[in-house]
Amino acid sequence: MDDNELYDEFGNYIGPDLDAEGDSVDGGDEQRDEDDELERAFQNAQQQRETSPSAMQEGEDDAEGATSTAIVLHEDKKYYPSAEEVYGEGVETMVQEEDAQPLEQPIVQPVKTKHFTNAEAVAPTVTYDKKFLQGLMKTPDLIRNIAVVGHLHHGKTSMMDCFVRQTHVFAANHEFEKYWSAARQPRYLDGRLDEQKRGLSIKSNAMSFVMQDTRGKSHLLNFVDAPGHTVFADEQVAAMQSCDGVVVAVDCVEGLLLVTKRVIRHAIEEKLPIVLLLTKIDRLMVELKLPPDDAYFKMKHVIHQVNSYIQGLPIATNFRPVFSPELGNVIFSSPMFDLSFTLQSFALQYKQKAGAGAAKMDSDKFSRKLWGDYWMDPRTRTFKSRMPGDGVPRSFVQFILEPIYKIISQVLGESAEDIAHMLARLNIQLSKTELQNDAKPLLRTSLGALFRSHAGFVDAVVSFLPSPVAAARSRCERLYTGADGDGVLQHIASGSSDGPLMAQVIKLIDTADCSRFDALAYIHCGSVKTGQRVRVLGESFSLDDDEECTEVTVSGVCASGARYRVEVGEAGPGNLVLLQGVDVPILKTATLTSSSGAEEASIFRSLRHIGRSVMRVSIEPLNPAELPKMLDGLRKASKSYPLLTTKVEESGEHILLGTGELFLDCVLHDLRMMYSEIEVKVADPVVSFCETVVETSSLKCFAETPNKKNKFTMIAEPLDKGLAEDIENHSVSVTWDRRSLGNYLQRNYNWDALAARSVWAFGPDLDGPNVLLDDTLPSEVDKKLLASVRDHVVQGFQWGAREGPLCDEPIRNVKFKLLDAVVDEDPIARGGGQVIPTVRRVGYSAFLMATPRLMEPVSLVEILCPTDCITALYNVISRRRGQVVKESAQAGTPMYVVEALIPVIESFGFETDLRTHTQGQAFGLQTFDHWAVVPGDPMDKSIVLKPLEIQPPLALAREFVIKTRRRKGLAEDISVAKFFDDPMLRELAAQDVQLADLF
Repeated sequence: MDDNELYDEFGNYIGPDLDAEGDSVDGGDEQRDEDDELERAFQNAQQQRETSPSAMQEGEDDAEGATSTAIVLHEDKKYYPSAEEVYGEGVETMVQEEDAQPLEQPIVQPVKTKHFTNAEAVAPTVTYDKKFLQGLMKTPDLIRNIAVVGHLHHGKTSMMDCFVRQTHVFAANHEFEKYWSAARQPRYLDGRLDEQKRGLSIKSNAMSFVMQDTRGKSHLLNFVDAPGHTVFADEQVAAMQSCDGVVVAVDCVEGLLLVTKRVIRHAIEEKLPIVLLLTKIDRLMVELKLPPDDAYFKMKHVIHQVNSYIQGLPIATNFRPVFSPELGNVIFSSPMFDLSFTLQSFALQYKQKAGAGAAKMDSDKFSRKLWGDYWMDPRTRTFKSRMPGDGVPRSFVQFILEPIYKIISQVLGESAEDIAHMLARLNIQLSKTELQNDAKPLLRTSLGALFRSHAGFVDAVVSFLPSPVAAARSRCERLYTGADGDGVLQHIASGSSDGPLMAQVIKLIDTADCSRFDALAYIHCGSVKTGQRVRVLGESFSLDDDEECTEVTVSGVCASGARYRVEVGEAGPGNLVLLQGVDVPILKTATLTSSSGAEEASIFRSLRHIGRSVMRVSIEPLNPAELPKMLDGLRKASKSYPLLTTKVEESGEHILLGTGELFLDCVLHDLRMMYSEIEVKVADPVVSFCETVVETSSLKCFAETPNKKNKFTMIAEPLDKGLAEDIENHSVSVTWDRRSLGNYLQRNYNWDALAARSVWAFGPDLDGPNVLLDDTLPSEVDKKLLASVRDHVVQGFQWGAREGPLCDEPIRNVKFKLLDAVVDEDPIARGGGQVIPTVRRVGYSAFLMATPRLMEPVSLVEILCPTDCITALYNVISRRRGQVVKESAQAGTPMYVVEALIPVIESFGFETDLRTHTQGQAFGLQTFDHWAVVPGDPMDKSIVLKPLEIQPPLALAREFVIKTRRRKGLAEDISVAKFFDDPMLRELAAQDVQLADLF
């Protein structure tokens, strides 16, 4: 049949019916078989589901015999069981398409365990019961909160190891025991791995001990061990603010050095009681090999150094402690030998060994004769104030130093049998294994067994450092910002446990995996417990603006054990505890209050740092897609480091500001390894600058608002020398009443009464080093209208002081005087949008007319070195625009202490350069000291900067300004004209003509 007969004109089939089997196309049989197999597989799977328990249960609920007659489309047919049917309901499954993620990234990520600390898996055994610890926490009179501060490597952390050894029991294979038995320092409070590798403390760490005094009475001692390096001054300040008293550690050999001076001064400014700890007395005997008499004079000289420094401090305060061993506020210690004692505790040991004569012996009187010019007459057995004969040693030498010297000489020079016989006479029994140890471990074991405990240390801190109850009022006056009528003020001042919760979070401490922070908090009044709802008040909180107020739930209350936590559940006033679950809304410090009952509570003031972040680096992620990770890591790093500042420039670069190279290196390590786990690119380090003036403005500068209805006239001049530092040190505050502020300025800086009482603001913030004065006259200016725009004028002044016209750096040491003001009567015409930018512009014009200059930070460098390195030292310092300001010999040692001033911008790599040129014999630490004017005129366009060439001294200011502007994306030339209005430019032109006529 022809094909044309089978189809109509539209292509439809009109032929006879086809046989399904005979007329099928090729491959039809195979297709049909495959469809049949799929149909059978589907039916089998359907039967299995129907006979399953779940299907039977569902079937029971349906009517018997009910069948589905619904039509199932081909695309809805289910040929294979689902993932839930194959793996079960509790298994999470994921369908991944091809090429959806990189080949090196696994579909199921392995579980990563972060490990950045030496945290204890199980809390070690202690010599006291946990319930006893909780009982002491409820007795504030038996609590002491102590900050241990001092210079780098002066034995602070090592002394804490001695207390850990006394109060803890470790297994023989524990790291602490291995270090201790080898006469090495375990540095138990240095819990971070990088602290152990670097050999210095980076973070302050807290640890609580239950220790007994010489009478056997137990006390809870909460220690905060602070780093000793100058760049970690923020941790030192945080440690001192979290405690009621300070133990200052001073190395007997190195004496009073830079960090020790700074922490003593800060403690006196904060009126914190101090106990002096003379550490490493073993160095006098073993390292310097001084005779006992010379060792006594060396220790006496160190104590005299400390007292002389305190008495010479230029601080207006009557709180100037005096240290003397007779008073009991000086502790002698040797972490290497595991001993510490005071004169009183040593005298008590003599009384205990006196036997039958102990009843007649007065240990207090005896202790007062053990220091100073006292000798024991061998004939009368009485103390004399004059030497009774030749060769008679002082009492301190005879009764304290000579016995220690004899034990050391016996251990170092005699056999094991002789040593055992000598120790037996002192009621000390050592095992044969201990007697076969090397010299250092044997000395530590012998002397540690002789002194047995550190009860003398406990006596000193309990006697001379106040309890939380005794310190409550002084802490309230020093730290609480509330007014006298505050409802919680009395509770804080008395340390009441019945009032609402008031606690100060001083710093945040990383957990072992760095996923969150524990808040180190000092509880002033009330109590806190696990599960309690509290309000977190930020640093900028005020009763007028409660934006920084968040409610959180405390998930845990712990006593700190450095590398472990002791869950206590609840803590009352006077305790220093770690709070968990409150860290999210806290930036640096915070105030915790009860969620109800303390609505009128104010905040505790933030930390007043003794350092300054002047060194800066710019960072960016290596992979731009990881920018969110970097920003999250920066937020965490900012929480962890109190003095770290992060900011974003207008150019988009992210800036880290720190106190030094080591500080920034630690921050970048934490950012890369702990917080964001990404790689970042770091630019070359630079420093922050300031802008200032050296003369008074050459003419009165004025500017009009954009609507031409307001006009302000201003001049700029240098601020009185020393006033900027007083403002920054909080010696004077703009929040004082006008009379007090005026009296201070008249008395200290000879200001006239009118100017002294016309101070409007400090800038760029409340403790900024610039002053705005209202120098207008009531006869020329409407004071009421001027007062209505005062807040806008202050905002414009502070905005301008924050970003100067030279290179967008802060203005410093400048006094701005408002000479005239024309203010429109219409409130709309004198709004903030009109006044604020105008005041900023007129301030810039007055600044540029007053001979502007650039200021750079200068660091004080203290170098400890032997005599033969002095020449190389001077060469290294002179090449960096530095100058030596002081050079002195360390008494009793072959060392010299050299102090020098070096610009911070020249100090990069200085310590490495110093060690290289002195073969590692010199060691220096540097810290910010002051601001100095950079030589040269930053506005001098005649200076040509040649690339890759060292500029002459007078071109430095121009070079710094140009390079800073390039880095910030600003135009190289400083456009002066853009800060002047047209009338002002015409006035300038007229002034130039008049000056030309005169000359």
